[in-house]
Amino acid sequence: MSQLNNKVFHALGSDTRIKILELLDEGEHHISELARELRISVPVAAKHVNILEEADLIDRRIFGKTHVLKPKRKNIYIAMNAFAPTKSIEVEKGTTLLDALRGVAAIKVQKKGDREVIVSTDGEEGLYVYEINGEFSEKSVKNCVLEKDTTIEWKKLEPVTKIKLDIHVKE
Repeated sequence: MSQLNNKVFHALGSDTRIKILELLDEGEHHISELARELRISVPVAAKHVNILEEADLIDRRIFGKTHVLKPKRKNIYIAMNAFAPTKSIEVEKGTTLLDALRGVAAIKVQKKGDREVIVSTDGEEGLYVYEINGEFSEKSVKNCVLEKDTTIEWKKLEPVTKIKLDIHVKE
C-alpha cells in the first residue's frame, strides 16, 4: 500500500475528521467555524485539519489570518478505488468487452431505446460506465472490441448527491 493511501486511511480513521469532511461537503468553512460546530478547541480542529491536508483530502486557502477549507472530492473518490478487486482474464483478439465481462461477472443486459445496456453486475443493479486505460469510452460494451492488452475499470455510478435543491413554488 502506498504512503499516500496509508495517510488517507489514517485520516479517515477518526470520527472527528469524518465529521469535518461532512461539514466541508456542505460548503467551505474556516477552522474556527469547524471547531465551534464540532464543540472542540481551535488547536484541536487545526490538528485534525492538518492530518486531512497531509492525506490530500482538503484544500486550504489563506486570506490574512483566515484559513478557508474545502474538500478535495476527487481524492476522496480515488481513495475509495483502493477497495476495488482486480481480476485478470485472457481473451481472444476481437472479443467484445461484454463477452469479457461475462467471463468474470454475472451480467444482466436490458434493452433501453436502441441500445442494450448492462443494468446489473453480480446482482447489483445500477448504472455502469467503463474506462479503457483511464479514458471513458463512448462505445457500448457490445461494440467495444478488445484488440490488445487493456485495463478496464468497470464503475457503478453511485447516487451521490452533488447538490440539494429545496424548491418552494409560489401560488
